[in-house]
Amino acid sequence: MSISRLIKFPKNLMLLLIATLCLLGSFSSYALFVSPPKDPIPFIKSTFPELTKISEKQGDPLLWTVYQNDLIVGYAFETNDLARIPAYSGEPVNMLVVIDPEANYLTAKVLEHHEPIILAGIPERKLLAFIDQYAGLSVNDRIKVGGKVSKGYLPIDGLSGATVTVMVMNAGITKAANKAALALGLIESKSTVIQPISTIKNLLFEKKSWLALTGDGSIRKLHLTNEMVQQAFSGTEAESVDRVESSQNKAMFAEIYYTLVDIPNIGKNLFSESDYQWLTEDLKVGEHLLALFGNGYSFKGSGYVRGGIFDRIQLHQGNNDITFRDLEHNRMMDLLSEGAPRFKEMSVFKISDVHQFDPGADWTLELLVRRQTGPVDSLFSSFEADYHMLDKYVDTPPAIYPEPELTLTEQVWLEHQVKVVILITLIFVLVLILFFQDVLVRHPVFMHNLRHGFLVITVVLIGWSWGGQLSIVNVFTFLHALVGDFSWDLFLLDPVIFILWSAAAVTMLMWGRAVYCGWLCPFGALQELLNQFARYIKIPQVELPWAVHERLWAIKYLILLALFAISLDSLSLAEQFAEIEPFKTTFLLKFDRQWPFVLWALFLLTINLFNRKTFCRYLCPLGAALSISNSIRLFDWLKRRPECGSPCKTCAKECEIQAINPDGVINMRECHYCLDCQITYYNEEKCPPLKKLAYKKRKKAPEQGIEFKEL
Repeated sequence: MSISRLIKFPKNLMLLLIATLCLLGSFSSYALFVSPPKDPIPFIKSTFPELTKISEKQGDPLLWTVYQNDLIVGYAFETNDLARIPAYSGEPVNMLVVIDPEANYLTAKVLEHHEPIILAGIPERKLLAFIDQYAGLSVNDRIKVGGKVSKGYLPIDGLSGATVTVMVMNAGITKAANKAALALGLIESKSTVIQPISTIKNLLFEKKSWLALTGDGSIRKLHLTNEMVQQAFSGTEAESVDRVESSQNKAMFAEIYYTLVDIPNIGKNLFSESDYQWLTEDLKVGEHLLALFGNGYSFKGSGYVRGGIFDRIQLHQGNNDITFRDLEHNRMMDLLSEGAPRFKEMSVFKISDVHQFDPGADWTLELLVRRQTGPVDSLFSSFEADYHMLDKYVDTPPAIYPEPELTLTEQVWLEHQVKVVILITLIFVLVLILFFQDVLVRHPVFMHNLRHGFLVITVVLIGWSWGGQLSIVNVFTFLHALVGDFSWDLFLLDPVIFILWSAAAVTMLMWGRAVYCGWLCPFGALQELLNQFARYIKIPQVELPWAVHERLWAIKYLILLALFAISLDSLSLAEQFAEIEPFKTTFLLKFDRQWPFVLWALFLLTINLFNRKTFCRYLCPLGAALSISNSIRLFDWLKRRPECGSPCKTCAKECEIQAINPDGVINMRECHYCLDCQITYYNEEKCPPLKKLAYKKRKKAPEQGIEFKEL
């Protein structure tokens, strides 16, 4: 190919590049799916065709109440008002969520987002199809994106190419809906701790007096004076009812002793052996016996009738409110405990097993005091006394703390744990290759097969299967996060991308940007494999003159500067222009998008058949950004000889991306660390200085009596 044709080729290439960029610019509306803010009211109206009224957005939390005549038919709210969860862009996805009074999802709609992941290649219908999955589900459901039913989670389908985004959307919808439903009383708060029910110890009987039982807290007392009761009714209609003389204010109004008598060391000390046996012989597992001994105001009440409820006493434990009926009551006649006072009323009440009463947990006795204000009307005032079970009487199992709700980041990493393990293993293998490169390059066939196999894995697994393609957009997102409210959670949402960035950062520090671009970049690997195939089937290769080649390097740096300047004003606009990268078309969306983007990606891959890694060498803004770190790399393990460049040009001619200068110096800003030059460095059949040295050794061998044998 003549020099004039070589010079004409890049000119035509540049013209085609400019024309294609203009074409992409004309499709700017497709470049990024960024929805402008939408009015939620039409969505609410479409959900309830027969509604008659929508309230103002009000309350805590902020929400709309939807009416059909006087009947509430639903509630609507925006996720940004209840659960602002930053998505991949650093901004939340604002959605409208509508639920019914039974806490079921009716609909959900995207109102606004700024996501760099939801691209033109993901049609809006796919996003709507994802969010439509919530209709018919319950707020009580633990919903996750993807996977199988596990640990109580209900899986819904994800969205290929925007997995992290839809997981953030799911978290926003479910957290906002849960908060709204709790505030509205549509669902109950779930306990975070499970306390197993205690069991009563079968202790060796120890005889105790009444004074000992009341002194150690086995038996407790509720003591009320007339003054305490009068103060409780003060300011009510019953204030003057049953008022006593002031001289009687300190006198006892009611005195009630209370305890659990199915505890052997309490019941056997209070009652005779026969009475205790009679009380407990039919006691089922989970049933218990409450004993009350009272003077003064009756805890049973004069209005009690057979078959009815004792309306003056209640027992409370946690959310349990326990009342007692006639069939659960036994009247006691005698107390045998030494020193026990005389009581007007002595009763034992059975606590049914349906209440799941825990004898080891605290409980409260409530006495209701009633004053009659008319023939039918009356007022009540309640008085409470607590009971704390002594540890010596019960065995209390430790509380069970269920696994805490996984954070969104934890859910994502758990879902991708297989990918994480495989990717970390691949990176470890790559590090081993780099550390032992001097050994491996002495075996050219093995080294080439190893590299090509690694590149196939990079394309198929990291690229097409996992969508693990870094982009210049990631760099801009990181820079914006640094100057804003930085949070690691934002970058941990995509484990594959996070691990690749971590690997890129470490390898850049040690060896420069060459390792990522040459081994871990899916698009770079795809280009290299395609070009290798093109060479195998003898497609002619076009190599540009050095003067043209080194000037074309500058294009990617100019593109980087332009995109960075645009990102300072608008990250969304910078993403549109970042479509010069064909990564999303090729790997995230697998060419399933509008034809201009597909044409651009195919054009770059086609050019690569004739000129290896054209895009990486001249146009890639990510490669330009990574190459800036080259000045801080710690190691330079690519070996050179004094003869390299002058007079020997072998490596420079063999370098298929022309990263070796005419003077023999490797330009590490452009090198992709393929190690071909190191294979030549150790090959006595290809490296001229090494061949010359071998020739001298053979020539001197006869003089020194050394015999060389042909291998």
